[in-house]
Amino acid sequence: MSTSTASTRFAASSRLLHWLMAVLILAMLFIGVGMAASASPRYATLVSIHKPIGIAILILVAIRLVNRLFNPPPPLPADMPAIQRFAAHASHWVLYALMFLLPLIGWGMLSAGGYPIVLFGPLQLPPILAQNATVYATLRQLHTILAYLLFATFLVHFAAALFHGLIRRDGVLESMLPGRSGK
Repeated sequence: MSTSTASTRFAASSRLLHWLMAVLILAMLFIGVGMAASASPRYATLVSIHKPIGIAILILVAIRLVNRLFNPPPPLPADMPAIQRFAAHASHWVLYALMFLLPLIGWGMLSAGGYPIVLFGPLQLPPILAQNATVYATLRQLHTILAYLLFATFLVHFAAALFHGLIRRDGVLESMLPGRSGK
């Protein structure tokens, strides 16, 4: 792969983090919907899966932000309209904010509700808020609203990736696809 092509791809670490988080976030969205729609014994199982994945996402987004400092994204195509450039940058920062805020809000919500944040076996996180039913209810509603916003932002992100890959064919989609980076 030529040097000019390599510079138009995300670093391998960026691609790995992107796809790992994409899988975890999709799983979380579906698990969350399943939790909200379930009054069955599966609810407890879904919650026990949801909590550690949420914390994993929180850790991975922090790693991803550090990775981004050392491996900045490749430039967008020069002929890309300014409004699309703005939308691309804004949607990425919205995604980062939601990936960071949702796990923290979930952690705070459970803390305020007096629920343990069990990760695995005896491993638990400490509460980050005092118990308070009003705070719990507010954070639960906020967590739900932001989860829907994350899903909507994900859909826009996915649609934009398809637009770049199938319509514009400008290399933006390919820059994040698995494969040799040339680095």
